[in-house]
Amino acid sequence: MVNPPNARLCAALGYRFQRPEGLEEALTHRSASAHNNERLEFLGDALLNLIVAEYLFQHYPKASEGDLSRLRASLVKGETLADLARELKLGDWLRMGPGELKSGGYRRESILSDALEAVIGAVYLDGGFDACRELVLRLYQDWLARLPSASELKDPKTRLQEYLQARQQALPVYNVLEIHGEPHAQSFTVECVVVDRRAVAIGNSRRKAEQEAARLLLEQMQ
Repeated sequence: MVNPPNARLCAALGYRFQRPEGLEEALTHRSASAHNNERLEFLGDALLNLIVAEYLFQHYPKASEGDLSRLRASLVKGETLADLARELKLGDWLRMGPGELKSGGYRRESILSDALEAVIGAVYLDGGFDACRELVLRLYQDWLARLPSASELKDPKTRLQEYLQARQQALPVYNVLEIHGEPHAQSFTVECVVVDRRAVAIGNSRRKAEQEAARLLLEQMQ
């Protein structure tokens, strides 16, 4: 682990800080100092949502509000941010307390995603909104290039319902057939029925079982 940020990280970000202490603050976890990256994370989160929303609004002119929201959510969720942080090797530069270091905090998804949001906030304060937008779009360029259609992001139950409504067919009915296991580790068997078609699935929650049954039935119908 190397703590002080230097030119290598700035090169990976594609941005040179006028005030390097801003980047250092963005990389400081609360376990290391009371002067940490939580406020920058708050700012970066707001900026990221705005920049991604603006991009989607401009590039998907026919998408509905719901579609835009699903696309944005897929890009700004913690899992995506953590993947971007790993590509930057951001964990190598984080300043953390001994406990977090020992427990491998520099690999934890929540810490990585928060740190990247803090870096975004730091770039905004250091270089302004245009520099911040350029950074975000540069970091996301590969993700934006392979962004799925909004319909692909919809959950199976929603896709099945829309498929049936478009054909003026009856909506699906979900029935729980069996519940097995202790309350903390239950297994649900659920059927999804549409007129004369039926699909059965098992999941560790009723919702997951319903989603899988809807997916199987939609495959049958298509």
